Amino acid sequence: MSTPLANPAPLGLMGFGMTTILLNIHNAGFFPIDAMILAMGIFYGGLGQVIVGIMCFMRGDTFGTTAFTSYGLFWLTLVGLILMPNAGVAASPASFMGWYLALWGVFTGFMFIGSLRYARIKQFIFGSLTLLFFLLAARDFTGSELIGTIAAWEGIICGASAIYFAMAQVINGEYGRTVLPIGELKPKATVVPVAEAKAA
Repeated sequence: MSTPLANPAPLGLMGFGMTTILLNIHNAGFFPIDAMILAMGIFYGGLGQVIVGIMCFMRGDTFGTTAFTSYGLFWLTLVGLILMPNAGVAASPASFMGWYLALWGVFTGFMFIGSLRYARIKQFIFGSLTLLFFLLAARDFTGSELIGTIAAWEGIICGASAIYFAMAQVINGEYGRTVLPIGELKPKATVVPVAEAKAA
């Protein structure tokens, strides 16, 4: 019998969650962009999630492959957008960054629809992430500091929910029972037609 493959999702969720929180602490105005945030974006949030996406592919998980690989590449492109102007590449104007973030919001909105088949915490992560992208896009389109601050705190909540889901999967898996609830959906009961029930 083949050895079962480990669940890579907690690793990807931790990379996403921790990096998202750190970036949004910056967005909230507490700290400037620094090497720590950029390094997290490249390695844990970026390459880490891409690796997890590949691991999901090996498990036949289309949703996980699409989500983790895409968001890993999101972090890598975001770091590139921050660093490339220092290498002489023209920086993107805020309004154009708004389109970048809005498109990520559209993508995440579709992923949210897909997440409705899964646990409530997974739905919350994708729902709050969709809102985060559109808030950040609105900030860049309007230049509103208030919208930016709201987005920052909403992003911290989104990142924290991803960390919770990651640790819930690890801890629940280790104990073989629900220690940290994630809002599992109850399977729908199969309705047997009356004629078939009588025949049985």
